[in-house]
Amino acid sequence: MNVLHIAVKDLGILFRDRGVFIQLLGLPLIFILVFSGAMQAAVGGQQDTRMPLPVVDQDRGPGARALREGIESAGGVRIDLIDQAVADEALDKGTMARALYIPANFSDDVAAGRQATLHLVSRPDADIPRTEALRLVIEGVARDMALEGQIVTSLRQMGEMMANVPDAFAALAVEQGPAQAREQFELSRNRPLVSLVTRVPQRAVTVEEEATAAQLAVPGFTVLFVFLTSQATARSIYDEKKVGSFRRLLASPISKVELLVGKMLPNVVASLIQVVVIFGFGVLVLPLLGQAPLSLGNAPLAVVLVAVLMALCSSGLGMLIAALARTENQIGGLSGVILWAMGILGGSFIPVFFLERFLGPVMRLVPHYWANSAFTDLLVRGASLADVVPQMVALLVFTAAFFTVGLWRFDFD
Repeated sequence: MNVLHIAVKDLGILFRDRGVFIQLLGLPLIFILVFSGAMQAAVGGQQDTRMPLPVVDQDRGPGARALREGIESAGGVRIDLIDQAVADEALDKGTMARALYIPANFSDDVAAGRQATLHLVSRPDADIPRTEALRLVIEGVARDMALEGQIVTSLRQMGEMMANVPDAFAALAVEQGPAQAREQFELSRNRPLVSLVTRVPQRAVTVEEEATAAQLAVPGFTVLFVFLTSQATARSIYDEKKVGSFRRLLASPISKVELLVGKMLPNVVASLIQVVVIFGFGVLVLPLLGQAPLSLGNAPLAVVLVAVLMALCSSGLGMLIAALARTENQIGGLSGVILWAMGILGGSFIPVFFLERFLGPVMRLVPHYWANSAFTDLLVRGASLADVVPQMVALLVFTAAFFTVGLWRFDFD
């Protein structure tokens, strides 16, 4: 009961401070609105990632059209038709890296089986691997067109050779053979006999492509501001020490552990209120502002457990700050800088899946990383409770370490 009395008293003091409400709830919502809007603009837009290929079509016939369509259907290349004068000037000035020139009479030459030459003009300073990739695509499509034309021409010649054979013995007609060949070629393009399908395991789907702005901003800033509440715990403990309350409380039948637990409980409650309000904002309010709502994933129980562990860890961190700080400025200034730095390092501003590429295992040194990693798995990847057990264990380890070191170093006088 002594623990609850201390916690209730501190909660009353906490909730009477309007500045605390602004820090706990106002600032996180403002950050989420600004960053989710920016992220929506960056993540939501579908960009065409295909390689652009400017094409000067001097033919404009069916053969040239088939070549352009074949290049685009091969995948990874976007055809941009352009006038020859514009292409020549852009290549000379260096504003264009390369261009494909389709000569006049290209369609007639291909249909007649005559050799036709395409020209891929590339500047010396152009990206060589990209130019080579485009060349391979163009050559592959042109080779298929040439093969198709040679087969159709051969069938037409065979039909002409058999034109005088009686119909009962004719294997090929002059018109039927080429028409059937073209039909088979078209069928092979639309329904190939052998196809290749690439598959990415569900857990390996690129998070950048799947995550919404809410899934990136809401959990990250929730983690940041929940750990910032540890300052409130540290300040409350420091104020009790400064006025000598601890000496009077220890004269009553209460242990040092119970005293510190009573001082930590208000931070746990405040942190959980933060999570509920911020997540509720993401689920209910962001859609009203034209943004995608926050999804709670497939394991809401796991989300709740991670939030509870994060609140406990923040409270333990607050006690550690109070144990190590010697002045009020150290709690308000130095610890604030450290907490913001830990939030940045732990992936609260930049998503963990992106920041890990640069910082690697260094991020694991702060508890923010484990909370952000758990929320990313749960809310973005649809992970289950079992999948985030390592992150939950890490948060428990941090909590135990903060509490143990804080109790060991704490000076009740």
